[in-house]
Amino acid sequence: MVSIYPVILAGGSGTRLWPLSREAYPKQFLPLLDGRSPFEATLERLSGLERALPATVIANQEHRFIVLGQVKKAGGPMRKLYLEPFGRSTAPAAAVVALDAAREDPESLLLVMPADHDIPDAAAFCRTVALGAEAARRGRLVVFGIDPRWPETGYGYIERGEALDIPGCHHVASFIEKPELEIARTLAASRRHYWNSGIFLFSARHFLAELARYEPELEAACRAASNAKREEHGCTFLDAASYRHCRSVSIDYAVAEHTDTAAVVPAAFEWSDIGSWNTLWERSAKDAGGNVVRGDVYADGVSNCYISTTKRMVVAIGVQDAVIVETPDAVLVADRREAGRVRDAVEQLKAGGRAECRIHRTVHRPWGCYEDVDAGERFRVKRITVNAGARLSLQLHHHRAEHWVVVKGTALITRGEETMLLTENQSTYIPLGVKHRLENPGRIPLQLIEIQSGAYLEEDDIVRFEDTYHRV
Repeated sequence: MVSIYPVILAGGSGTRLWPLSREAYPKQFLPLLDGRSPFEATLERLSGLERALPATVIANQEHRFIVLGQVKKAGGPMRKLYLEPFGRSTAPAAAVVALDAAREDPESLLLVMPADHDIPDAAAFCRTVALGAEAARRGRLVVFGIDPRWPETGYGYIERGEALDIPGCHHVASFIEKPELEIARTLAASRRHYWNSGIFLFSARHFLAELARYEPELEAACRAASNAKREEHGCTFLDAASYRHCRSVSIDYAVAEHTDTAAVVPAAFEWSDIGSWNTLWERSAKDAGGNVVRGDVYADGVSNCYISTTKRMVVAIGVQDAVIVETPDAVLVADRREAGRVRDAVEQLKAGGRAECRIHRTVHRPWGCYEDVDAGERFRVKRITVNAGARLSLQLHHHRAEHWVVVKGTALITRGEETMLLTENQSTYIPLGVKHRLENPGRIPLQLIEIQSGAYLEEDDIVRFEDTYHRV
């Protein structure tokens, strides 16, 4: 029997859910779905898929440890992790995986899906994929269509053509890019148009042949990038010099809209791409006033709002149809119906060099995390959390000294040639230029306060000598 290779595309930046989603920790990894991330939910959804291998994941190399941690948390195996040096959209990502899959198993089918979708009914998802598998085996490039629930202008549409001799499958008559509102209303009412889910199922060899037919330069560049990849530390790293030549283009633009083998399978499952604060409000449980409330919120006379807080209390009075999202370093206030414009705002902030587009105050690391507490001229204060049994790299700094105060747990500290064990309320000093390492030998998280002082306090003032996580 033909095997299905699930491919999870986890490389997006999720700017439309800013300020909660940021480049360093985008929406697919946030606990948006009842405490689970969309990526974790995608992994779990695959467990009921027949003849499916463990998932292959392709993500930005910056998110390597987030992916590995969430795969472990989800409890499912992962076949392979490809790491991109930078994003190149879906066609190059699918192509480099397809090249390996075709070599390993010439009959393999690739189920390519984004990591940031919400599909609550996993069983219905698996049944729909099974319908498309037969068409894919017969040389069809299958895309799954969603019955439009409203005239959405932010999605592409698929027009259903004649039925194929495969139950539940139809030829694709046309693809329609994101339409104007009046056209979207006509499409949504037609009963023959579907939202384009962005989920594809096709033979690896067939996809590569069609890519070579319609995008020969891109296919050659993807092949070169595949040949230049390297296997290190259980991951597949795509070579930056080679991958840079792959044009950034989606599967839709590169192949699906041109091939005469495209087929659509109407999806028998609920679906959301969690593409904006409005869509997240749509899929969330609401109170009697139609509000979605997360965190420490006081609301009076509020209706149909999405309000989320992470640190500070939010008080909302007499507002309707609003999005209010609080994080330690940024607050978003928007009309819920205008939430799609958040991406434009983020682009403007990025052009202005604002760090809030990229990172949170809490920055995740493979050993735990740190949170910026305060900073000023020649000083910076962090709250550091080290997971049980984890340790930082052996390192030194050329421009700063550090004071460490243990707040909770036990710290094993290397400072120059000496080692010491510190417990709660004890402290130490790391002089500028001295090799040092912080470890947590205990069974509970280690928390400490780090006070940096010096002329330059940025994160790139780190010289690593040994690192458990193989970072440069």
